[in-house]
Amino acid sequence: MNSTYVLPDAPASLPPSAEASVTETPLQIAQRLAITFNHVLPDRPAIARTEVPPLLTMPDKRTLTTSIRATVQVFSDPQSLALLERIRMVAPSDANVLVIGETGTGKELVARHVHNLSARKDGPFVAVNCGAFSESLVESELFGHEKGAFTGAFCAKPGWFEAANGGTLFLDEIGDLPLSMQVKLLRVLQEREIVRLGSRRSIPIDVRVLAATNVHLQDAVAAGHFREDLFYRLNVVHLAVPTLRDRPGDILPLARYFIEEYRNRLGYGPVDIEPRAERKLLEHSWPGNIRELENVIHYALLVCRSDSLGEGDLQMSSFGIHAARRAASEPVASTPLEGLEGALRHLFDRAEGNLFEQIEDTVMRVAFDFCNRNQIQAARLLGISRNVLRARLIRAKQISAQK
Repeated sequence: MNSTYVLPDAPASLPPSAEASVTETPLQIAQRLAITFNHVLPDRPAIARTEVPPLLTMPDKRTLTTSIRATVQVFSDPQSLALLERIRMVAPSDANVLVIGETGTGKELVARHVHNLSARKDGPFVAVNCGAFSESLVESELFGHEKGAFTGAFCAKPGWFEAANGGTLFLDEIGDLPLSMQVKLLRVLQEREIVRLGSRRSIPIDVRVLAATNVHLQDAVAAGHFREDLFYRLNVVHLAVPTLRDRPGDILPLARYFIEEYRNRLGYGPVDIEPRAERKLLEHSWPGNIRELENVIHYALLVCRSDSLGEGDLQMSSFGIHAARRAASEPVASTPLEGLEGALRHLFDRAEGNLFEQIEDTVMRVAFDFCNRNQIQAARLLGISRNVLRARLIRAKQISAQK
């Protein structure tokens, strides 16, 4: 979806290309303005066209204002331009793609761009968040179900794979997919067919799968949370989306885009950014990435009382600053055990009561959460029996004694 820019009325003598109140991209506006000025002022030297970086926006982005996803992606920094070139190289193929990046970096926008540059661009693009479904429903959502397959299945329903047939299926947060479903997904990728829940008949599908995650899947494979064969099946093409702090050249173009977007929504006139405010934007670590920058600009426009955003109008999160300070002040442990030893020494200095019990409960709880609350896997990870783990979890009030 392109933004709508309303320009002042043009003189009647201007060419049709310079008419006002049209829906255009920022690049088209810059080019048309240059043509308009050169037409009105023929005796003056031609005005150079404004160089606008490549831009990706989310369709219906105004409905996503409460989402943590990025709604726009700009390619101005060298790292972003390198990513854009890599996308252009791999998109025409039909290979599976794994998109890696922090929350808010624009992974879905990258996936949509891959789809739009592929031979499947006229087919459907279906985005599914794997972490949004319970383990009991995920199979039905992905592969569909037949009538009577489970309580409440009053009619047959196709799944997301069938909905994406002939196009692209984007599996966001693939690391949250339960192990039982990872086996079935691997089979679908290998056989190119699905079986609905409650059916014995296979249905051929023609779908390109793009997956995304904000966790290190290699670590999840090592911990037994993600299947190694599925990882290699998905990771045919690897696209790493850099964080906003790692591509500072994109910060100000994104900020100016959001200023235009939100000032139009709010009915404001042109708004600029003061130099000190620009420096503040460039110096921030942006732990929330593009989504955080969008929120900062939105708030700044709401409180700004002039036609320029000042340093005081920018309300930054202190989360990233505090994390960086902690990392800088604490000695870096060369191994995880050395880090654990340092943490234990801090606890010993505090000399709290029942310290061993607290440490033991913490170890059990963290292992339990790490294994997605699977007692058997957590017990195997710790090298203890399930009964011992269960007793400690009951003591720590992590599970009920009736379970």
